[in-house]
Amino acid sequence: MTTTSGENGGRRVLLAGATGLVGRELLNQLLTDATIAEVIALVRRQPAHDAEHRLRIAMVDFDRLHAVADLFDVDQVFCSLGTTIGIAGSPEAFRRVDFEYPLRIAELARAAGARHFLLVSALGADSASRIFYSRVKGELEQRLRALAFRALTIARPSLLSGQREEVRPMEMVASTFAFLVPPRWRPVEARQVASALVHAARVDLPGERVMDNRELLSYGRRTH
Repeated sequence: MTTTSGENGGRRVLLAGATGLVGRELLNQLLTDATIAEVIALVRRQPAHDAEHRLRIAMVDFDRLHAVADLFDVDQVFCSLGTTIGIAGSPEAFRRVDFEYPLRIAELARAAGARHFLLVSALGADSASRIFYSRVKGELEQRLRALAFRALTIARPSLLSGQREEVRPMEMVASTFAFLVPPRWRPVEARQVASALVHAARVDLPGERVMDNRELLSYGRRTH
């Protein structure tokens, strides 16, 4: 299948994780981008967002994504799915959300002809890491590379700051003392991560690009 752009010539993009911290920022920024014709948001529950003619909300079962394969006929995919072991309830449940779902989304999008996959990963992602969280993130990055998208953009933020629906005490503490932390590990705002990814999608250069935390922090000082 060959991916086509929207009726007005703009890009058609898919967003997974639209109700999360970075996902909400991505959704807002994508909908203000005049070069985008349509945003398809894969969600389990309806996001709090005003009606927008370019926004298509798709309520899906992430365990049965193959049943909605037609949704993946897009130009670009943004994936900000993510949780913690504490919230997920078990390492297995965490891996399902942070590895299995994003990989399945990528496979379906690649099969449908998507050219660019943009992922919110994490600082320290490494498939050989002894830390389970970092290893899962690294394994996903590794599997995405094997899919050979025309372009692959990976953002590796440190702790994310912003208005979450759930409380994460460690992130609150880290944000309070952020000014004492070197840029490599300093908490980064969700809007900065979203801005970096939206800009990378607009430029749409071929090949792989990994944006570390220092680069993501710089997007708070840029206008694109």
